[in-house]
Amino acid sequence: MLRIILLAIFLLPALAHAERLSFLQNDRIKLGVDLDLGGAITFLASVKDDANVINNFDLGRQVQLSFYSGPVPFEAKGQKPAEHWRQLGWNPIQTGDDFKNASKVLSHENNGREIHLTCQPMQWPLNNVPGDCTFEAWLTLEGPVVKARARLNNAREDHTQYTARLQELPAVYANASFHRVMSYQGPRPFTGDAISAAPAPNGKHPWSLWTGTESWAALLDESNHGLGLITPGRVHFTGGFAGKPGTNDTHGNSTGYLGGQGQEILDHDIVYEFRYELLLGSLDEIRQRATLHQPKDLPAWTFTHDRQGWHHQNARDTGWPIQEHLHVLFEKDDPYLISPQTFWQAEEAPVLIVEAAFKTSQKQGVIMWQALGEPSFGSKSLLTFPLVADGEFHRHVIRLADHPAYRGGLIRLRLDPIGQAEPDAWMKVKSIRLARE
Repeated sequence: MLRIILLAIFLLPALAHAERLSFLQNDRIKLGVDLDLGGAITFLASVKDDANVINNFDLGRQVQLSFYSGPVPFEAKGQKPAEHWRQLGWNPIQTGDDFKNASKVLSHENNGREIHLTCQPMQWPLNNVPGDCTFEAWLTLEGPVVKARARLNNAREDHTQYTARLQELPAVYANASFHRVMSYQGPRPFTGDAISAAPAPNGKHPWSLWTGTESWAALLDESNHGLGLITPGRVHFTGGFAGKPGTNDTHGNSTGYLGGQGQEILDHDIVYEFRYELLLGSLDEIRQRATLHQPKDLPAWTFTHDRQGWHHQNARDTGWPIQEHLHVLFEKDDPYLISPQTFWQAEEAPVLIVEAAFKTSQKQGVIMWQALGEPSFGSKSLLTFPLVADGEFHRHVIRLADHPAYRGGLIRLRLDPIGQAEPDAWMKVKSIRLARE
């Protein structure tokens, strides 16, 4: 994320190269990916005017995939990153690097209905260092919507399990016309409640973070038209506008930015997928499209094949692939697990059910919850529960509604199984779910 902030601050020469585009088109929109720039989305326009809304000022813009992991700083082939990129760590991106070396498309298919491509990305902070991974993308059109599936295939020689990092899922850049950053951030999603502008940046950087409880955000012009990002199942966003509002210039420096956010551990051999949609149209169309992805059930996570967006601190797990359950080892003090951001009303989910096996001498665990609008977990928003810690799987049924602070709109859970490090202590969790009773 900081890479994107810095791009808005430093004045760099505009990107100029001969485009080799692969297009999809229907009766509403035209989509183009650049086969000389890793297959990133560099063109999206209404068929009415063929005006490209995607910003292409440099290789850090476009609509593209971007992932983060350790170590921080990341060095390769004898290179160290510049001081202003040190905090990025391992950061392969789809279009290319900061030295204008483009990522390479390894395969590409376009049958007129779907584009499927594979690329080898470049490490953004380093000069001509390919990422030790590949990216894949599948793109289709449906009316004014681009439907996307994206995949990271890791193949790192470094097998260290680094801590979770915020990922750009994906990174979206639009031109200076689309300077109004809007989203729904309230406690009554999908009810027609009023939307609002994204929160103002906190500090010198132009981007901010927020919870968009209807899973969409948009970059709009003065007439409420523009580019919407819809992230089914995700509510965490970053974005903003850098520069001055202006014309729809694909090579202009001023730009609006949106990023879907997920805090993820990226194992050395992980296969990680996510989906998103782009909608070119009106604010009403963007919001209406998001209702198609409205959750029908309370948040629930089953750890059969992956971490389900959960991550841990002061702990490690047995790594990818996840098979049947998540196996977490407690080798440091204060280990805990944190859920991905989501949204639910406390009154609709009085019970939490944790199906897990614990092996520890400690007899109590702690559940915490984060309220919508709060920066983190409150010191009073917690509940202790008895652990059945015999190493066998049990259903731990925890009545959250019994706590007076468990009220209103909530966005995250935190599970603290033990307080202090303990030799050979562990947890195997099959599922965690909120329930009505």
